Amino acid sequence: MPSARLATVLTRIAVLGGAAAVVALGVATAAPPVRAVDRLDLSRYAGTWYELAHLPNSAQARCVADATATYRPLDDGSLKLIRRCREPDERWGVAVGRAIASDVPGAMRVNYLPDWLAWWPSAHDDHWVVLLDDDYRYAVVSDPARKTLWILSRTPELHAPTYRDIVERLRTLKYPVDRLVTVPQHAGPRLPSLAMRPALVV
Repeated sequence: MPSARLATVLTRIAVLGGAAAVVALGVATAAPPVRAVDRLDLSRYAGTWYELAHLPNSAQARCVADATATYRPLDDGSLKLIRRCREPDERWGVAVGRAIASDVPGAMRVNYLPDWLAWWPSAHDDHWVVLLDDDYRYAVVSDPARKTLWILSRTPELHAPTYRDIVERLRTLKYPVDRLVTVPQHAGPRLPSLAMRPALVV
């Protein structure tokens, strides 16, 4: 009888130990909180960005190539945002919105609804700049939940080692980079598809 009780106690200890190990592993592998860059100069951020890759999203489901985001300064300090991409049958998809500085440094709030609906609680999307080149040559935009991700460049192509470094930094920060969709830019060579090369990129 004592042996049976001892076996029960040891079993419970083993179960608790296993549970503790699982919790510890989960803590160790949990994604760190998303952090925006410390400072974002909207006047320098203004201009045209070429989209090199993004996570799949419903707004860009029909985009097949040549996606850009152009920010134009407005008198009130906000930015007019014009997103364009090539769709099937050589059509162009265009979305026009407005970006304003967020309370979070390095972040913007973007609204695509008319001004008279801007009060709507879900009217604004969070666009956090999570990586930014010192000279504003490239930027990476996401959100606090890592549901969206865009890799942007001032030019239609980015030096391959630089692109590799960006992706590996994002991987370290627990972004799902294996799901990135590369965007052909016909003004420059196409980056390799992640579906073809999971290790990313030449």
